Amino acid sequence: MSKCEQCIVRQFSSLKALSKDELLKMAECKTSYTIKKGEPIFEEGEVTNGIYCVKDGVCKLSKLSSNGKDQIVKLVKPGELLGQRSMISEEPANLSAVAMEDMEVCFIPKSEVLQFFTQNNQFSMNVMRTICGDLKEADDHMVNLAQKNVKERLAGTLIYLEENFNTDTEGALRLQLSREELAGMIGTATESCIRLLSELKKEGLIDLIGKKIKIIDKNKLRRLAD
Repeated sequence: MSKCEQCIVRQFSSLKALSKDELLKMAECKTSYTIKKGEPIFEEGEVTNGIYCVKDGVCKLSKLSSNGKDQIVKLVKPGELLGQRSMISEEPANLSAVAMEDMEVCFIPKSEVLQFFTQNNQFSMNVMRTICGDLKEADDHMVNLAQKNVKERLAGTLIYLEENFNTDTEGALRLQLSREELAGMIGTATESCIRLLSELKKEGLIDLIGKKIKIIDKNKLRRLAD
């Protein structure tokens, strides 16, 4: 069992406020999982009974719409926590979390987290700040859907993917989303997403290397997004 106090990724989440003794207690009760690409960590409507700390890999938080489309709400990186809002509100998960690449996650039971929550003020404040940050992101996403056209949203999403998940050895976006997933992030049909990617390529803003996307002119792409 890995030692929580030696885990680097906890420094990027609310868990950084926990004391050494609290981290030792957490290490005793946590469960570590390997999640394969495409597998769910939890699904919409599921009662999670705790939180998940992402140690390695990336997952998508998404909601299934009434027409069967998968709307991606957020991408979650190593160091982030999953399930905080559902745990505090005592509601089933509002979103599904699905691995976009092979992942390592640690599950911490609700009983243990709530004990930290009541005994460690800094930890509880960190959790609330994170939830507030998620609400702000949701507000920004809603405004973008209402005020920007699909091409502008696509440009902004490509910049977000490069700046938050880096590039591979070819200079293409490291996190490879399918065209369907990319369409789900910007709120459009897959066919429209494919057509807009071709337009951006013709305009010299990106290059398409098979299924990979490489940003060529980031400044022009950013101006389009803004």
